[in-house]
Amino acid sequence: MLCFSYRRLSKSHFNLLPLRHLRLSAASTSSIPVDKDAYFTLVNHITNIVRTDIYPERTLNKLNIPLTSELVYRVLRACSHSPSESFRFFTWARAHYCPTTVEYEELIKTLASAKQYSSINEFSISSETVCFIIEEYGKHGLVDKAVEIFNRCSSGLKCKQSVEVYNSLLFALCEVKMFHGAYALIRRMIRKGVVLDKRTYGVLVNGWCSSGKLREAQEFLDEMSKKGFNPPVRGRDLLVEGLLNAGYLESAKNLVLRMTKEGFSPDVTTFNTFIEAICKSGEVDFCLDMYHSVCRLGFYPDINSYKILIAAASKEGRIDEAFRLLQSAIEDGHRPFPSLYAPIIKGMCRRGQFNDAFCFFSEMKVKGHPPNRPVYTMLITMCGRGGRYVDAANYLVEMTEMGLRPISRCFDLVTDGLKNCGKYDLAKG
Repeated sequence: MLCFSYRRLSKSHFNLLPLRHLRLSAASTSSIPVDKDAYFTLVNHITNIVRTDIYPERTLNKLNIPLTSELVYRVLRACSHSPSESFRFFTWARAHYCPTTVEYEELIKTLASAKQYSSINEFSISSETVCFIIEEYGKHGLVDKAVEIFNRCSSGLKCKQSVEVYNSLLFALCEVKMFHGAYALIRRMIRKGVVLDKRTYGVLVNGWCSSGKLREAQEFLDEMSKKGFNPPVRGRDLLVEGLLNAGYLESAKNLVLRMTKEGFSPDVTTFNTFIEAICKSGEVDFCLDMYHSVCRLGFYPDINSYKILIAAASKEGRIDEAFRLLQSAIEDGHRPFPSLYAPIIKGMCRRGQFNDAFCFFSEMKVKGHPPNRPVYTMLITMCGRGGRYVDAANYLVEMTEMGLRPISRCFDLVTDGLKNCGKYDLAKG
C-alpha cells in the first residue's frame, strides 16, 4: 500500500414573546412551518444570539424553543463565518435533541474552513465531507494532514477511497506544487483500478498551468494517451480550461485560435467558460467573432452560450447583435427566459430606446417565459433613471397584479418621481 507520509514538508434586544409562541413542526430535517416569516425570524434571532451574546446558552435556554435538525442546520449555515461560536452552539444544541449527520458535517466544514481541526477527528463523516476537509488542508498548505485523512479513510473514517477522494488529495498535492506526489497518486489510482474522470486530469493540468508550465501539462496528457488512458474530454479543452483558471487569458486565446485555424472547435462547456472569462475582460468583439467562427465549423451552442453572449453584447450596446443571438436561440428551440431577454431590455433603456424596450417586453411576455421579480425591478429602475415615472408606475401596478412583491426602493423611486413631476394624485394612488 502506497502511503504518502510527509514530515512537515451582547445580549440581544429582540422582543422574545412572538418567538416563544412559534411552534416548529416535528423533527423532520426538511419540514418548515407554514409561517415562514416567523420561522426565519427565529433563525435570525438565534443566529444573532450565537454570534453576539456573552452567555448564549443562558439566553437560548430562556427561549424554550423545541429544536429540530432543520433549525440547527440553518443556524449553523448562518454562523459559518463564526467557527468558535458555531461549535459552542452545537455543543449546547445536541444536549436538547438528537443531531443527524447533516448538522455534524456542516459544523465540520465550518471548522475546516477556519483551520480549527482539533475537534474534527471525533466525528463520523461522509465521503463528500472528507473531500472537503482534504481540499481545505491543501488550500492552507497542510498537505501532510490531507494525506493523513486520506490514509484513514478505509480504517478510522470508514469511508471508501473513491475517485472523488483521490481527486481531492490530488488537488491538495497540486496546491503545494508537489507534482511528483501527484504523479505517484495517479499511478496508484491506475494500479487500484480507479477510473480516472475529467476532474482527475483537470486538477493536474490546472496545477501545471497555474505554475506556468503548459509544456509539462501537454506532455502529461500525451503520456497518458500513449498508455491508453484518454481523458473523457479532449486534451486541448483541458488545457484551455487550465489556462483560464490560472488567469493566462492571452495564452488561452492563442490556443483556441490555433484550434479553430486547424478546423477544431472547443466542446460547449469549454467554450462557455472561455467566452465568459474573455467577456469579463472586456473583449466582447473577440468573443462574438469567435462564436461565428466556431459555428461555421459545426459548433452547436447551448442556452448558456447564448445567455453569456447576449448579456455581453447588450452591455456593450450591440443591441442588433443581441437580437440576432436571441433569434438564433429561438431557432434552436429555446424559449426565451427572463435572464435571456432582460439584458436586451436594459441595453435599449440605456440607449434611450424606451418605446422599443416596452414593445419588446410585451412581446416576450407572450412568446417567452413570464417575467420575474428581478426583470420588473430592473425595468422600473431604468424607467426611473430615464424620467419615465408614469411607465414605471404602470409596471409597478402590473407587477403587483401578477403576485410579485416589489421592493421598497421601487416604491420610493416611483412615488418620489411622480411627486417631482407634479403628479401628486398618481403618487397617492
